[in-house]
Amino acid sequence: MRNLSTVFLLFLGFGFLSAQNKEKDTTKIIQLKEIVLIGKKAAIYQNQAKSLGSIDEYLNKSSRINMIKRGAYAWEPIINNMPTERTLVTIDGMRIFGACTDKMDPITSYVEVTNLSEATVKDGQSGSLFGNTIGGSIDLKRNKSSFGEKKLEVQFQSGFESNNSQKILGSSVNFKNDKFYFDLDVMSRNAENYSAANNQEVLYSQFNKLNFSNIFGFKIKENKLLETSVIYDKATDVGYPALTMDVSLAEALITSVKYEVIPKNSTIENWESKIYFNTIKHVMDDTTRPNVPIHMDMPGWSETFGFYSKLTYSFEKHHFLVNLNSFYNKSLAEMTMYPNNPNENLMFMLTWPDVRTLYNGVFLEDTFTVSKNSNLILNISLGNHLNTVASQFGLESLQIFYPEMSDKKNRFLKSFGANYHFSKSGFHYHFGVAYSERAPSVSEGYGFYLFNSFDGYDNIGNPNLKNESAFEGNFSIGLKKEKFRIKANASYFYFYDYIIAKTDSSLSPMTIGANGVRIYRALENAEILNTSLSFEYFINQFFTWNLQTSYALGKTNDNENLPFISPFSYISSLSFKKNKLISEIQLVGNATQSNFNPEFGEDQTPNFAIININAGYSFKFDTNDLILKTGVENLFDKNYSTYADWNNIPRMGRNFYVNLNYVF
Repeated sequence: MRNLSTVFLLFLGFGFLSAQNKEKDTTKIIQLKEIVLIGKKAAIYQNQAKSLGSIDEYLNKSSRINMIKRGAYAWEPIINNMPTERTLVTIDGMRIFGACTDKMDPITSYVEVTNLSEATVKDGQSGSLFGNTIGGSIDLKRNKSSFGEKKLEVQFQSGFESNNSQKILGSSVNFKNDKFYFDLDVMSRNAENYSAANNQEVLYSQFNKLNFSNIFGFKIKENKLLETSVIYDKATDVGYPALTMDVSLAEALITSVKYEVIPKNSTIENWESKIYFNTIKHVMDDTTRPNVPIHMDMPGWSETFGFYSKLTYSFEKHHFLVNLNSFYNKSLAEMTMYPNNPNENLMFMLTWPDVRTLYNGVFLEDTFTVSKNSNLILNISLGNHLNTVASQFGLESLQIFYPEMSDKKNRFLKSFGANYHFSKSGFHYHFGVAYSERAPSVSEGYGFYLFNSFDGYDNIGNPNLKNESAFEGNFSIGLKKEKFRIKANASYFYFYDYIIAKTDSSLSPMTIGANGVRIYRALENAEILNTSLSFEYFINQFFTWNLQTSYALGKTNDNENLPFISPFSYISSLSFKKNKLISEIQLVGNATQSNFNPEFGEDQTPNFAIININAGYSFKFDTNDLILKTGVENLFDKNYSTYADWNNIPRMGRNFYVNLNYVF
């Protein structure tokens, strides 16, 4: 572990010395934040290679985000090499919790590219605007119009992918005037099994999906807005080749009402308040799988009520942000086993014992202008986190392992951070330190015999776990010139009471064929180091070369490797743009995953490199536009899988695609 901290300090020292050697000037400071903009709606269609790709594909372009893949649908985002327990994902600031004990329904699966405005990714503790987080946050902001001159825009989208015969159809309507705006978006996807290299069919990788999104805004007064929002998402017949079960239904309803005030002639810049409700239903079953030793149904439900009230105002050199936020979540999951012998009784248990979570928190941030070229950002987050086990049957089941367990567990969570930014003449330097805490997830605290198909163990929660905490250090250094841009980032997390499942040989598994039972424990400490480097070079007015690399290390207090830590990875591309024509050739690869841990089901995944090619052209018909995007992924039909592919399921082989977007 000492090696990781040494590497980080050396990297940090280099950046600090570089900053000290810069001369002073009077350039006005740019208010920089640790935010990554993945894309805006206009950029998705006009600048992205694959305009109708999935949200997962767009997020995967960020050096801070990797995706754990259990199939072709609904990948799990991990930020700074930390899974969803240590991160925070919201949609327009709304807290949403999945209903699947196997993480088959990440929050990112409920937004489509056609209704996405931007995805903001914040590093570490700085992402705690809507609740406590250690690894960082993603806020998916949906596309919406704004008040203004009367305008109606209608779009139709269609696409096809050859490998899995995926058919994509969608439409959107956007209307605005000086009194209200209306945004409607519908998208459907239908895909069959995909094939790995050499036309090897990957069974149970099909899916069907329908997404509906609507936002309606109404101007109450000149500076007051009322906005309603609805998302309905339904996926059926979703196969997961890396798991033992598939999904017959994943259904979400997400609603909200927002009230916003933009005062005039006041230090208060904006005051936004929102109440929201969402309900998720997720049904796992194995009826389509052959040779099942015992049939099981595993439905899950999640309901969340919440609100936030966010205020921004300025005073002299200070820019303040205050956010009060609260949510109440109900998580329930169960499993019913049907013996092959009809004379035997059904077996039933609660895998999530109707856990109720009440959270109330406040986030405070002050951006202080130190000089024309620098600012200091200070923030603090405080929250009260209360878990209640509402099911008496579920409580009694867990009391088998924890006889003194109460039905309630109250926790106080806190985090704070300081970030310094310096910017001048194209040079940028950033340094930050932070402390953060999180509560155990529902699975970590109250899960009951949750089978992990990756390591082959049943997992049992531990309600007596301490809050996990981490100290964080991060920095970045960059330079922008007329011909090139370069930026290096590094972050280091030192954990206390790191939560991870450890084997208990005294217990017998519930799942047929399982390797044993693991109970969530807290390691004394652990650490994760993340580094990335990006470089962009403008060869001439038509050609641009991009390079993005990343590398990470994760170790326990016993110097063992943490699971799902990315090896060295890279993306290099050469793009061409002239008038309405764009094209690109891209090289994507990973080095050999040598820092794996067999205890958690990992093995050594070999290095790989694939080539993708794409082109696009925009046609103009009077006031209408037709945008054509086409390309081929995995050009040479490479057979490969990565460290993040659950149970080494192979990636898709050669895939041709075409996307059409008609705007009028």
